[in-house]
Amino acid sequence: MGALLSDVTVNGRRIPAAAIAAEAQLHRAPPGKPGLAWRAAARALVLRALLLDRARALGLVPAPQEAAPGRTETGDEALIRQLLEAEVVPAPVEEAALRATYDADPGRFRAPDLWEAAHILLPAAPGDRAARAAARMRAAALIAELARTPGRFAALAAEHSACDSRRAGGCLGQIGPGDTLPPFEAALRQLAPGEIASEPVETHHGLHVVRLDARAEGAVLPFAAVAPRLRAAAERAAWVRAARAYAEALMAGARVEGIALAPA
Repeated sequence: MGALLSDVTVNGRRIPAAAIAAEAQLHRAPPGKPGLAWRAAARALVLRALLLDRARALGLVPAPQEAAPGRTETGDEALIRQLLEAEVVPAPVEEAALRATYDADPGRFRAPDLWEAAHILLPAAPGDRAARAAARMRAAALIAELARTPGRFAALAAEHSACDSRRAGGCLGQIGPGDTLPPFEAALRQLAPGEIASEPVETHHGLHVVRLDARAEGAVLPFAAVAPRLRAAAERAAWVRAARAYAEALMAGARVEGIALAPA
């Protein structure tokens, strides 16, 4: 095995140690094992060089595209993308395999749950510790009162809530995943219908007294409804496998000196 922190050559072309060190900053490694990041960086740069050599050998001309809003590919990035588009051929995805994935556990494929809920919002700015503490105390007092007289929820919401839902007794109507903030949604998932959360729920709006009125569990979706999503995932996985095999073939045919590169 070649020593770390030394140059690496691939098919006679030198990759300086300084370039590997810079690339290593982009690769994570366990504490105390910087050699793993170094090897990952060396492998990445060797593979990049091999891909570019192959693209140029095929006579590809870079045609950069927009990689992200406001950022266009470099010429080398475009060449590598074009090469992979031309030479990586994933295995076709069979309908039978998709069906087998679905049939193995149809319960994984459900429509989103829906909830009917009500709340009382006691506002407090996120950075105002005193206001947060006061709102928490008020919320706790309301929860204690509702434990004695749960039928007063609508009246207490009308009197204390800072949300427009106070006009409807705190009722939020039917909501689904993503319609509320994560802590609020997490609380709904833990409650039984008719139950009021025993602790205030904190969001950046303030403190909430939360009641779940009803829950409708998402129905199992038929295969036809989930097949496009299954196909897209299977095609992505097939492309990754094919790209990995293509890269390994390039590496296997290369003459690399200065470091031993284990397969990815």
